[in-house]
Amino acid sequence: MSAEFGGRSGRQGKISQWLRGRRPKEAAGDGGREALLLDAAGAGLPLAPAAYPTADFRCSCDRVGCPTPARHPLSFAWQTQSTTDSAQIERWARNQPQANFITATGMVHDVLDVPLEAGREALERLLGSGIEVGPVAESDDGRLLFFTLTRGTPEDEDEWWPCELDCHPETMDEHPGLRWHCRGSYVLVPPARLPGDHQSVHWVRGLEHPLPDPLTLLEILTDACARYIGEESDHANSGWPSRR
Repeated sequence: MSAEFGGRSGRQGKISQWLRGRRPKEAAGDGGREALLLDAAGAGLPLAPAAYPTADFRCSCDRVGCPTPARHPLSFAWQTQSTTDSAQIERWARNQPQANFITATGMVHDVLDVPLEAGREALERLLGSGIEVGPVAESDDGRLLFFTLTRGTPEDEDEWWPCELDCHPETMDEHPGLRWHCRGSYVLVPPARLPGDHQSVHWVRGLEHPLPDPLTLLEILTDACARYIGEESDHANSGWPSRR
């Protein structure tokens, strides 16, 4: 299967152009932010407030050397705090106008989180094959997030099965390729700001697209990630000078 899609000449520019053309227009200002958050909650994504970047590109939390600046919930109780209640989300958004928001995975939805280049290639292949793809968000730190149905919830213990790709906040570095955010994990939900100039998390396919079964995406995503990691390894072993 890989041989059909091995050529990359001009691919990244083509996909980037396609994504820019498909990106949903995100309204500016607090009103647009609040509307997008309410849309996410209306689609069933449970939300909770998260940290945000400060003017010096650091994290708004008071932790010295925060390992995930602007990417983590404000409360340690985020799993029980996460909600789709529109009134609560409106209060949070208005009382904490700079806050990002996370969505807790594994209750209604999961997220398949892949390196940006591999994700763009996989997205083109999925759409070209006529496979239903749900909402997709792009994170400017180099990841593409595929939102899917969850494999199971705490109420459906018999329907939940573990996977070696399962990713939790404390194990993210262990999954440089595909990360499967399910029960006990979270991701930033658009619109979110990241440290750095004009860095953000934004939708490239909006919430009007139904959540698909994750297994329908998994083969193409894992194939793209395997070749992406293989190419990264080839570059690392090619004798190029290493950065210091």
